[in-house]
Amino acid sequence: QLQAISPCAVIYLSFWHALEFTYVNVYGTNVLVAAAHEAKVEKFVYVSTDEVYGGSTDQEFDESSPKCPTNPYASSKAAAECFVQSYWERYQFPVVITRSSNVYGPHQYPEKVIPKFISLLQQNRKCCIHGSGLQRRNFLYATDVVEAFLTVLKEGKPGEIYNIGTNFEMSIVQLAKELIHLIKKTSSESEMEHWMDYVKDR
Repeated sequence: QLQAISPCAVIYLSFWHALEFTYVNVYGTNVLVAAAHEAKVEKFVYVSTDEVYGGSTDQEFDESSPKCPTNPYASSKAAAECFVQSYWERYQFPVVITRSSNVYGPHQYPEKVIPKFISLLQQNRKCCIHGSGLQRRNFLYATDVVEAFLTVLKEGKPGEIYNIGTNFEMSIVQLAKELIHLIKKTSSESEMEHWMDYVKDR
């Protein structure tokens, strides 16, 4: 069940279900990399998250930046990375780790912010904005991420870590306004505000 939940919901829920997330991400990854090693697969690509660097979007980071996870979800992904890397260190098993930003695209799980806002607006319900809504997020389109995965699968060097990032950044409020404009066909600030409901930050 946990694997079907979106990253945003995962981060929120991970504080209440830390052991379950540890089991899925750490133990589950260990099972997979061990099976891949036994099967002698040509390359094992582990999909991690840029959340392992921490929650700040104001700081720039690269693959050599220290891990500083700020929630159980990110901590479990960071720990899983260690298991994956240990197979490279111990067996020279060709593992590669990717860390990406938020992904969006068609048929996305409805708890993710973009499909959630779209669904709410289509039901004539307001977009739920946590806190000020000024927090900024980087978004990657699904096909771009797939292209990056294929590149890493083909060109990635064993034992390496690759960030899959983007310069496309937007605040949650601006994202809501863009979707309101497209779905509700309005450019009026007052009408846009009508479709946004501000609540306490999670």
